[in-house]
Amino acid sequence: MNKQLLKYVVLFGVLICFANFADAQRRGRTTRNPATQDTLPKQNVQQNTNPATVGQYNPYANVPIIVAPQVGGFNDSIKVSLRNDGATEKSMFKERTPLPYEYLRQDDAFYTQRVWRDIDIREKINLPFRYQVNDDNGDQRFVSIMVNAVRSELKKGNAIAFSPDDDRFTTFLDSAKFEKALTGGGTCDTIPIYDLNDPTKIDHYEVVCNQLAPDDIVKFRIKEEWIFDREASRMFVRIIGIAPMKTIMGLDKKTERGATPLFWIYYPDLRPTLARYEVYNPKNMGMSRMTWEELFESRMFGSYIVKSTLDNPYNRYIKSIMRDNPMMALLEGENIKDKIFNFEQNLWQY
Repeated sequence: MNKQLLKYVVLFGVLICFANFADAQRRGRTTRNPATQDTLPKQNVQQNTNPATVGQYNPYANVPIIVAPQVGGFNDSIKVSLRNDGATEKSMFKERTPLPYEYLRQDDAFYTQRVWRDIDIREKINLPFRYQVNDDNGDQRFVSIMVNAVRSELKKGNAIAFSPDDDRFTTFLDSAKFEKALTGGGTCDTIPIYDLNDPTKIDHYEVVCNQLAPDDIVKFRIKEEWIFDREASRMFVRIIGIAPMKTIMGLDKKTERGATPLFWIYYPDLRPTLARYEVYNPKNMGMSRMTWEELFESRMFGSYIVKSTLDNPYNRYIKSIMRDNPMMALLEGENIKDKIFNFEQNLWQY
């Protein structure tokens, strides 16, 4: 009996020792971990949520960083004239609306071809596209008219910009994506500004952003469809979309390698805006009563064909077919234009 009691006492003492050892280990972990667990997460939260802490971080050795003011681009505001800016009352075409198109039935479309053509505004006939002047209704350059039309109609949903990835108007561009497209993929560079008194000392850093300017747009792409209507016995042409083109330069910044669309606009949505803007007349400003909508409908611009559906089962551009030979590509575009024209003429017998 005494031996069994002694065994229970020894076992009870061993259990107490293990309990004290486990409690000591637990207390050691709880005294060490809170310091690390409480401080590190708080620092992380502070770095992620406190804007003042993030703004104070400067990788340029605490030298001030200044963002340079953006000059040019499509963000210039236009001041409205407080008096009549002219000897006569000017008509701003504010209430003018374009005439609706004549209805064309699908069953009457005896012949249809789709054509893509580029307008180079550096040509003499296209110089009105580059008319650099500010009026009460904004910048008169054609690309600025397009940009202002999209910005003013974003809430109404009329003249909406579409993604440049395809010309089928499949993806809308919201306000943020549209403004990003206007930059043309420009980058921002940090340039050191040295002290005038000590050229070896950096006074501050200046962030300069390379933005796309309206004068950088020298080409526009038009997507149109030529239809011979058997009921009217005549050829119709309807512009479907129009896109400003960004020029792609070579490494030497002088050689032009090509152009790519910035965004597409469905032309019927843009017609009401174009009907309210006059076209510059270089010969007589008093006779400049033609609107941009009338200019496009009258085909009073110079262009060249870059792609068509005529004899093009692979849906390729002419320059890829002609192995980047500009002269042959231009002649092939003229050949396509002659084929479409001759189709209508060959239907008649004299």
